[in-house]
Amino acid sequence: MEENTQEIMNKEQGAEGKKHCRRGGSSWVSSLIIGIAVVAAAAMIAFGLSRFRSVESHTVGATGSASVDFESDLVIWRGSFNTHNYTTEAAFRQIKKDAASVKKYLTDNGIDESEIVLSSISVSQREKDVYSDDGEYRYSEFDGYDLTQQITVTSNDLDKVEKVSRDITDLLESGIEFYSDSPEYYCTTLDDVKLDLIGKATENARDRINIIANGSGAKLGKLVNSSLGVFQITAINSGTQDYSYDGAFDTGSRWKTASITVKLEYELR
Repeated sequence: MEENTQEIMNKEQGAEGKKHCRRGGSSWVSSLIIGIAVVAAAAMIAFGLSRFRSVESHTVGATGSASVDFESDLVIWRGSFNTHNYTTEAAFRQIKKDAASVKKYLTDNGIDESEIVLSSISVSQREKDVYSDDGEYRYSEFDGYDLTQQITVTSNDLDKVEKVSRDITDLLESGIEFYSDSPEYYCTTLDDVKLDLIGKATENARDRINIIANGSGAKLGKLVNSSLGVFQITAINSGTQDYSYDGAFDTGSRWKTASITVKLEYELR
């Protein structure tokens, strides 16, 4: 009986040992598969990064620039005059008289009538504050009408308009309350100037890239990227301090400088 019992125990221990072997073998295979997967994933990531670095390192870019000085060919000069009276009828009569005097002054000084535009007349009421004898505010009361009219001169004769805008003494001496704005200067061929600058800036960028490629012994491939900067129109000799992020556009100077940048990027072979 004891021998049978011992035999049964030996068989159970043998079966349990086989189970442990099977479990141990299965765990080893799983670990091997996971290890291979990790190595493969790392290799794929490394390959992708190497390709990314390779592509990035096989391009060359440069920013070209171009600028030109030019003279404006159009001037716009604005001025205004006003009058005051206690009735609208009297105020309108006075401002019409003043408008005729201003227009005659301009035509007498060489401004063509077709270059003159008179705006509509604006009307506003004037009030004055009333105070007591001890300086305490009491109320506001009607104090007449203010009438204002603007005049605009647009001309291609810059010298003539500049002279007239600087010398308005005769108008002031005649009793007209005339206020003169600074002339504004424009270029009617600015689009042509811009197109020419884009071409020159592009050529400048390409020249710089060629110098870099030749210095490194590489050859240029196809263009992969290009971008255009903003135009900067500034007073001549003003430098870059007047540049704006959105692009500067000076109107206060007769002589101006226009500039632009172009960025190019090429593949290297």
